[in-house]
Amino acid sequence: MNLSKLKLLSGDASFRKFYRRKNIIIVLSKKDTRKNLLIYDAINKILIKNKIKAPKLISQNYKSKYIEIEDFGNLTAYKELKKKNKKKLFYYKKIIKLLNLLQKIKTNKIKTFLGSNYFVPKYSKKILLNETKLFLEWYIPKKIKKNNQNFLKKKLLLIFKKLINKIKFRNKTFVHRDFHLSNLMIKNKNLCIIDNQDAVFGNMAYDLASLIDDVRLKTSMSLKKSIFEEYIKTNKKINVVNFKNDFDILSVLRNLKIIGIFTRLSIRDNKNDYLKLIPYAWKLIELRTENNKKFIELKNILDKYFSKKERC
Repeated sequence: MNLSKLKLLSGDASFRKFYRRKNIIIVLSKKDTRKNLLIYDAINKILIKNKIKAPKLISQNYKSKYIEIEDFGNLTAYKELKKKNKKKLFYYKKIIKLLNLLQKIKTNKIKTFLGSNYFVPKYSKKILLNETKLFLEWYIPKKIKKNNQNFLKKKLLLIFKKLINKIKFRNKTFVHRDFHLSNLMIKNKNLCIIDNQDAVFGNMAYDLASLIDDVRLKTSMSLKKSIFEEYIKTNKKINVVNFKNDFDILSVLRNLKIIGIFTRLSIRDNKNDYLKLIPYAWKLIELRTENNKKFIELKNILDKYFSKKERC
């Protein structure tokens, strides 16, 4: 296939490249091929099986490292909600309905297009910690003098472990793991989910934290609160105190991870566009740690080593 003649679409933070041919999207992945093609389609199959719109596989050429999938167009929920005149809460209510459907999924095994079984993994404490460590591995070396790096890394690692051990809910809910507005497409007024390859069974607060504290779209505190309350209204059996505890912790750890990932994308992959989102990721960390007792130790050390003027 001669991809040079096809339109290259704007990509994401992965190693994938996307091309459009008529009403088909070609996904090419020369690195992390198993995750970006095989597992991506496996999770799409699980979503479709559970009546959630995700890209259907049209054909695969795994040896040549590409698949062809359904094209949902160009309109994302992010583009729609960025419009100033839109009633944002109205759209977020629709997204909460979709999230509730997602969280009802119990399917943990699916056949891949190669005939093997794929088992959806659990979002273990070890995985969560390793993801948060990206902040230590990439952002700290960029911002902190060498003689302070080891102490700071060890101190923050202990704090991360303590926070993870304070999480209340078990890892038994289907989690997209990157449930934000840019991964929600709108086609024929229906919401469709993309970028599904990282799905796991994890904490039920994780995807809501991804949605509400999304670094890509700045929203008011009142809107964040309204979205949270809408979710609680639709999940009345939840222990709200425990859920809010987990929501706060996961939001903070996720945004620390994001700062690490965006720094890595710049240094390792020369993708610098994501750097402009880091200041808002810091703002979201500040929002959740301010006047919150469980974050006192974390807040103190972050304030000591990362002044608010330098949080970029």
